[in-house]
Amino acid sequence: MRLLLSGIVGSVAYGLAGPGSDVDRIGVFAAPTTAFHGLHPPRESMVTTDPDVTLHECGKYARLALSGNPTATELMWLPDDCYETRTELGERLIAVRSAFLSAPRVRDAYLGYATQQFRKLTTRDASVGGRRRSAKHARHLARLLHQGRLLYATGQLEIRLVDPRWFRDFGERVASGALDEAEALVAAAERDFDRIRTPLPDRPDEETVERWLLDVRAAHLPPEPARR
Repeated sequence: MRLLLSGIVGSVAYGLAGPGSDVDRIGVFAAPTTAFHGLHPPRESMVTTDPDVTLHECGKYARLALSGNPTATELMWLPDDCYETRTELGERLIAVRSAFLSAPRVRDAYLGYATQQFRKLTTRDASVGGRRRSAKHARHLARLLHQGRLLYATGQLEIRLVDPRWFRDFGERVASGALDEAEALVAAAERDFDRIRTPLPDRPDEETVERWLLDVRAAHLPPEPARR
């Protein structure tokens, strides 16, 4: 396995981390190309929780990013100080990041993940742990809607939030019982997605993505034997 690109994502990257926040990492790796030819191909993902690290094989990563998956997508848009591994093929991935984007998938993914956070809010109890989790879900709901709308409107993904305090305060208000604020934010985002004239295409540029993926596969073939 060779790591191509990795970095710190999640609350630390967004500027929302608190004293007890985990440090989440995600990365893309390449396996030897010939390993895919046998009975037992390489694992597509490797996940650990101590520390919190998720690594995706480059083929799976490409599929996730093409689907609009927010966590996969943000790896290509991190601030420079959040990257921990940047190889030549990783730099090329960053260079073609816009090829993964499409209007329907960005809308569906960001609204969909935000709606999941809202559903979690409606099932939390009033205990201290429940309140803490509710504040976290509310922050991420607001963050997903903000990032999704901006990406849909401009084609650019904002990772480090300009006003993290607003998201923290919103999370505390919702955790204190202002669930109607979260519901209203989701409804407003849905209206915004309907009215925004997006520069994003209807379909991602799969040709460019596949060219990158095939170059990764070619780079990880075994060397040809020397001719006598």
